[in-house]
Amino acid sequence: MKFRFLLWVLGLMMAKASRNNPAFQQQLGDKDLAFQLQTLDGKVARHFIVKNQRITSHSGVHPEPAFAIAFKDAAYGFATMQAKNKQLAFMTGIQDKSIQIKGNPALVMWFQGLTKYLKPKKKKA
Repeated sequence: MKFRFLLWVLGLMMAKASRNNPAFQQQLGDKDLAFQLQTLDGKVARHFIVKNQRITSHSGVHPEPAFAIAFKDAAYGFATMQAKNKQLAFMTGIQDKSIQIKGNPALVMWFQGLTKYLKPKKKKA
């Protein structure tokens, strides 16, 4: 349940950034694609549509995503996406086959670059 909620919040954050953050919009460029994050069994899946410098998110599996990141289970997906060192967590998961990448690996790198724009703003003291 936590993983499903995390994916939903990620969708909200990316949708907001695609509307309000010029640097995020620039990263989206002229991309027109769908990608998804899911569990290996597909029971928890959310896909994201990139079109016209906007991102929308929908529950469930997309028929033809440009890439998909599949975690061995929801608990592992949640832990990986919440890890302090996400890059290390992803690399470890890929090496031990707990995370499987389907589709274009270059787009996965692009997506990971997008996530740096989603950090919550620090409140000024």
